[in-house]
Amino acid sequence: MNLVIDIGNTLVKYAVFKNNEVFTIKRSDDFDGRLVDKLLKNNDIQKIIVSSVREKVTINSEIHTVYLSEKTNIPITLKYKTPNTLGKDRLAGVVAAAVLYPNKNVLVIDAGSCITMDYIDKNKVYFGGRISPGIEMRYNSLKKFTKNLPKLTINTSFNLIGNDTNSSIVSGVQSGILAEVETIITDLRKENESLFVVVTGGDTIFFENALKNSIFADPFLVLKGLNEILKYND
Repeated sequence: MNLVIDIGNTLVKYAVFKNNEVFTIKRSDDFDGRLVDKLLKNNDIQKIIVSSVREKVTINSEIHTVYLSEKTNIPITLKYKTPNTLGKDRLAGVVAAAVLYPNKNVLVIDAGSCITMDYIDKNKVYFGGRISPGIEMRYNSLKKFTKNLPKLTINTSFNLIGNDTNSSIVSGVQSGILAEVETIITDLRKENESLFVVVTGGDTIFFENALKNSIFADPFLVLKGLNEILKYND
């Protein structure tokens, strides 16, 4: 069994992998050392990987632990000009895509605090991608940078044209973000009809239900990528 710890912008995820599948998953707002100790006590953990976009954490255990950084060995080729600034979640996502969907050109869409769209080709070469504000961030910015607009959240039922202020905000945020994602999918498929698209992240369900393009959803993609990196560093 492997323990994967993903310390993201909004949540910390702890996943126990057994035979390459998620066996147990826990979540917390901040890193919880006691929860880690409990997982180590209750599972036969052989290896650990820690990925953090926040503060550096240390696991108090003699178990082999990989702390993900730009120096960590990975099973793909990076063409990214600044690997030291590449988000660990983005890296894990494309590693998972390369391993889980071999011999395919893959676009990985991670719909979280930000929306990242990353492209890796069938030869496991990662070129880069896009970063833009996530859905919640867009709603928050409208509230923060205006005097009179309300703070809204995702609404699964919305029209292209809003007929009041609230519905106009929802349409602007959600229709706009869908158009953004659909455009990159359409443009990449002009070059590669067999492009495989996988969506992950906290807002996966919204995109899975709303996108007209055929996509595959995997909420555990980043965790799976971290597990693959851990296996690669035996």
